[in-house]
This record gives sequence, structure tokens and C-alpha cells, in this order.
Amino acid sequence: MKTLRESFDNSKYLSVKQDSYFDAYDKVLNRFIGKPITIVEVGVLNGGSLFMWRDYFGESANIIGVEFNPSAKKWEEHGFRIFTGDQASEEFWDNFFKEVGPVDILIDDGGHTNRQQIVTVLKAVHHIRDGGLLIVEDTHASYLKAFGNPSPYSFIAFAKSIIDRIHGRYTGSTRGAKPPARQIHSVEFFESMTVFSIDRRLTKMSERVTNGGISSNAVDYRFKKNAAERLSEKVESSKGLARNIYKRLLKREMRRQNSSLKKYFTNIDV
Repeated sequence: MKTLRESFDNSKYLSVKQDSYFDAYDKVLNRFIGKPITIVEVGVLNGGSLFMWRDYFGESANIIGVEFNPSAKKWEEHGFRIFTGDQASEEFWDNFFKEVGPVDILIDDGGHTNRQQIVTVLKAVHHIRDGGLLIVEDTHASYLKAFGNPSPYSFIAFAKSIIDRIHGRYTGSTRGAKPPARQIHSVEFFESMTVFSIDRRLTKMSERVTNGGISSNAVDYRFKKNAAERLSEKVESSKGLARNIYKRLLKREMRRQNSSLKKYFTNIDV
């Protein structure tokens, strides 16, 4: 099967990618090869990636480019559909999807600012078909001073908040006011790239189930030595002064446990 690197090298016009992208793209995109899909790429500039995607996916693919520079309209002569506008504009995306309709894949290789990447995801996610992908390239920008980062409002910080929302589909979650993810089924992180898998059919709230098998009455050892778990049970079963005492003891125990974890967050070798 053809690799994306081969299609990249075959493109007549200039394209610039991180070399780490090719294996990641082959992993997540090869199931779309030869399919009648609609793919949108933000940031087409010299046009090389448009021809790369056409070579990779095949002639059945409908390839649309989005570019801030209006000179990109020249690629329409080669059979590509080109929209010019600011990806950081919510109005631009509203008008874009009103005209284009739903798509299967959107790849953001645009300006790489936090606002551009975040707005693109938030506006596009509603228009990706189930089974489709929303891919953001060059997410290393979230760690570069030139893009105002690191910041609590970087794109990567935003992507991490999506992880919280995905876990919010667990029925026992205590995440507060943030709603669970309803359209993004999963997130994959690669070097400088984040891939959101869209499938509303799979984003249901989870439920605890059992296969109804015979129990051997095994003792659950999770609770045998875990002081925090034992104190949590005491908090739930106690009232009044005793409950407050157990809550303070639980808070102290959690501080102790969390402090002991700090070493695992520094000098990580994985």
C-alpha cells in the first residue's frame, strides 16, 4: 500500500511537513484510501499538500483547501476547491460549513496560534461525519514563546481539557460543571500532532455491567492497604463530628500520597 511519504515526495509543488508525521498519518488515515471522502486542509500555501492528498487518497477524494492568502485560488485550476479566509474567525467557519456541508477529515496546518487551532476545532467538530477525524498539526507551537506559550490557554491545554470531558462520560465522575464530550470519541497524541476521532454513536455515558458469572467471593485487595479508600468509606458512613474528623484525615492522607508521586513527574524516561 502506498505510504504518505511516497505521495509527499511525488508532489510537484512545495510542501513542508515534520518527518514524524508520515508514520502517524499512515496509522490513522490508510483506512480512507480509495474512499469517496471529503477532506479539508487548512493552510495550503504552495499547493504541494493538495497534490499529496490527491495522490494518497485517490481520485475519489474531494479535496478542499482553506488559505488566508487569496493567491491560493489558483489551485482551483487543478480541480481543488479553495476557500480564502481567517481560520480564527468563527463567522468564517459558519459560512464555510453552510456552503460545504459535512466532511470526513479536517487537517489544520494553518497559522498554529492558540486561537486559530482552538476555534478551528470547536467550529469544525460539529461538521465531521461519524467515523471521521479532526487533525491538528504543529502543536509544538503550544510550547513556543513566539506563540505566547506555554500558557494555561494553549492549544495543548485545550486538548487536555477534552480528555477531562471524555472521562466525564464515566457515570461516577465528579468533574463539576463541565459537560462530557458528546462528539469526540477519543484523542491520540503524536509528536507535534493531535488527532480527534469523531463518532457520536460511541460517546454514550458509560454504565457498569456484569456478565452474571458465578462469584468466588474473592476479597478485593484494592481496599486492604489503601488508607485513603478506607478513610473515604469512613467519611461516607459517618455523621457529625466523626465525619469532619475523617474528612480532615482523608485530606491529610491525600496530600501525603500526592507528595510521594512528585518524583514520577520529573526526569521522566518513557
